[in-house]
Amino acid sequence: MKKTILSIVLILGTLSATSQTWVSDPAHSHLGFTIKHLTISTVSGNFKQFEIRAVNTKPDYSDAKIEVTAHISSINTDQEQRDTHLISADFFDAQKFQTLTFKSTAVKNVKGNEYKLLGNLTMHGITKPVELDLIFEGKVQNPMNKKDIAVFTIKGLLKRSDFDIGSKFPAVMVGDEVNLIATAELSPVN
Repeated sequence: MKKTILSIVLILGTLSATSQTWVSDPAHSHLGFTIKHLTISTVSGNFKQFEIRAVNTKPDYSDAKIEVTAHISSINTDQEQRDTHLISADFFDAQKFQTLTFKSTAVKNVKGNEYKLLGNLTMHGITKPVELDLIFEGKVQNPMNKKDIAVFTIKGLLKRSDFDIGSKFPAVMVGDEVNLIATAELSPVN
């Protein structure tokens, strides 16, 4: 019995020693989106406060568990009146739903450094499965602090109607399809 417990402890110790946790660098990461206005104009925006976290054991990140958390009140479209409207109950209702979260369920290699990132997105109190495109841009050592950084690009398309956001506004006014684009420069957690 003691040997079995010792074996389990050693295995768990080995597994935890080989996993690495990475966190986004706010100064070098971006969580943005675009959406159509009146069917022909494109409005872009981003979230100023967010974190992307990844845990992996494989050097190509194919087993990564990725989590994203963004603070709704930090939405920024470079137009204060629009931003105030977006965080109101007409759209995101930031007082009631303060964050949006994404938690990956799988990372599937498509080819080379291109992956499908599957997971659950929770926004406006609704959780839906989503499929995103993930590109592993590479890993380098930062010459300033001598730490490795890993860079990813994440892209995807979702519908605001799936999350009951802005349901009073038809797609001819505010597009239903939202294009997501994120760039994440991740550094290991000490």
